[in-house]
Amino acid sequence: MKQFTIISILSSFLFLMPNANAQIGKRFPSEKKVVKDPVTGTMLTFLTSKPMGDSKIYQTHNQWTSDGEWLIFRSNRAKGEAMAVHEKTGEMVQVTEGGYTGMLNVARNCMKLFFMRKPLDSIVKKKDNNLKNRPTSMQVVEVDLAKLFADSKKGKLKKANYYQRVCGSTKPEMGAGGDLALDGDENWAYFRVGKEEAARHLPADTKLEKNYGPRNMGAGPAGIAAMNVHTGEIKYVISVPFQIGHIQTNPWMPGEIVFCWETGGKSPQRTWRVMSDGTGLRPLYPESEYEWVTHEAVISKDEVAMAIMGHRKIQVADTTGTAVGGANPGQEAAWGASGTREKPTGLAIVNLRTREMRIEGQTDKGSGLWHVSGSPDGRWAVGDDFSRSVYLIDRHTHEMLLLSTGHKTTAADHPHPTMSPDGTKIQIQSAMLSEDNKSMNICIIPVPEEWLKRKY
Repeated sequence: MKQFTIISILSSFLFLMPNANAQIGKRFPSEKKVVKDPVTGTMLTFLTSKPMGDSKIYQTHNQWTSDGEWLIFRSNRAKGEAMAVHEKTGEMVQVTEGGYTGMLNVARNCMKLFFMRKPLDSIVKKKDNNLKNRPTSMQVVEVDLAKLFADSKKGKLKKANYYQRVCGSTKPEMGAGGDLALDGDENWAYFRVGKEEAARHLPADTKLEKNYGPRNMGAGPAGIAAMNVHTGEIKYVISVPFQIGHIQTNPWMPGEIVFCWETGGKSPQRTWRVMSDGTGLRPLYPESEYEWVTHEAVISKDEVAMAIMGHRKIQVADTTGTAVGGANPGQEAAWGASGTREKPTGLAIVNLRTREMRIEGQTDKGSGLWHVSGSPDGRWAVGDDFSRSVYLIDRHTHEMLLLSTGHKTTAADHPHPTMSPDGTKIQIQSAMLSEDNKSMNICIIPVPEEWLKRKY
């Protein structure tokens, strides 16, 4: 029995050790393919084309490295690790070792990558049933991509800790985890904290929100804290009485944070904005009960794009009592009278300074635009819909173009379009090439040349 216990412990330890075949800097051959969209004629560049569990970073965050040459993405080529693909050559490089959790943060001003992960000793403790439910600390880790790419190209790689640096660790009682968002000054990284920690920072008389909607999500409290990526210093930002979802920052305005009230669908008040010192908390876009606001993304110094959904049928009173129903997300009647086209819907852009909002465009039928992005120069907006089609909008003329379709409604996820920093192309994730109709690949869609040449 004693021998069996020793073997079990050794087996667990070996399982947790980094895989020798999953070394940071390992290179993978190009899978790059250029495919013509069979419907629109747009030439699509698939930077990956094999069924290896690829998915892009969420559209609230940066995708490209600061030199504009690489895209960072998630993949099972090295299970549990992040990858980079060179846009011109298609070559791929593993950019983490030891795993990561939550959001990948690609710095815009330097060749660095930031993410959170659990320390190895925390994973070992979780194996003990007596310690399984106890909160653990979290590390914020920095990767020096410039050194890594250079050594990987030479074929002379060093140990992981030469490229990866632990910026600091949170205290277990904070319950840290979830989204990580790198500040515009790239000195601080923001993250969610657990309910107990959030409650400690709420005024005693704060009324907590209950779960909202059929998914039984949204109850508070929740909070945001930050770590200085140079010193490991931790500061507290704010607590709120509801569940926090995506956290993102304004890359052009250090200290400005945008986050959401997460319910899994329609929220009473989805979008929020706060400064890093906890001041200035307010709804980003004050919404009405009939508005279904979702998938907000900071797109420029002063602007946030979001979708006001028009995906639900208008229910006309009749004698049948027919309820809203359907296979697409959010069709359950329990979401209330929101998300129909009785009121204005579409891809909306809110000005952070003036608080003005305008709708840039909407599909003429179907679900309407869903996940959205835009170019920092204010020229373009882009969105997908339930059919996984991708639409481009000229914000000067409000002309809308079906840019690409055929990305399969059976795909493991949605396209989640993200506009490049220079506004010339869009990154999506697509199942167009998959044989199982589910697995996804990283794809680049160009803005049409004739649109780029437009003068206003």
